[in-house]
Amino acid sequence: MPDLLFKSSVLDTVIDRIEQVGIAIILALMTLITFTNVVLRYVFNDSLIWGLEVTSHLFAWLILFGVSHCFKISAHLGVDVLIMWVSPQLRRLIGLIAAVVCLAYAFFLLKGAWDYWAPFVGLYETTGRWIPTGIDWTTRDRAWYETVQIPMFDFLRFLEPLINQNEPYEKLPRFIPYLILPVGVTLLFIRLVQVTVRIWHGHADKMIASHELEENE
Repeated sequence: MPDLLFKSSVLDTVIDRIEQVGIAIILALMTLITFTNVVLRYVFNDSLIWGLEVTSHLFAWLILFGVSHCFKISAHLGVDVLIMWVSPQLRRLIGLIAAVVCLAYAFFLLKGAWDYWAPFVGLYETTGRWIPTGIDWTTRDRAWYETVQIPMFDFLRFLEPLINQNEPYEKLPRFIPYLILPVGVTLLFIRLVQVTVRIWHGHADKMIASHELEENE
């Protein structure tokens, strides 16, 4: 039954689609923008002035989607030369401890990601240094912050009365590229919960995919 967390649950299917489609689209856009800029620069002596900024944001999205997806496919690397010498029961215990530590770290990341992103969309940060203890009603609104060079798309103009007090955006608002922070860390947290459940139920004994000991033998 615990394997349903990874195989057939609706949640896992949705997350899989988000990660896989997101990564594919991001790679395609980065390639297209970079190729176009190279052609414009060396053939037409021109360039997409916003190209570098867009690819920088896309690269950040790619990393955070990738970190989450790598937990699903066990693609994160690590050194297991020591834990492979211990008994399966102890190995599983070590793996469970590592998973719980990673879960705690991801939780702190999630709080930090929300507190950083929220002011850019006109929302409130949480109080508390380590864990959320409430809502900080004094959060300074940063919804008017824009990207440097990325143009504002007309189909996103509906956001102006909702978020920016009906003030028009000249450039793309920052909360859009920064959205990957809470989204990416949330996906990471969910994947770590799935890994922890797998180890707890004995369907895995570690979080990493490397096998240095077997390779050396």
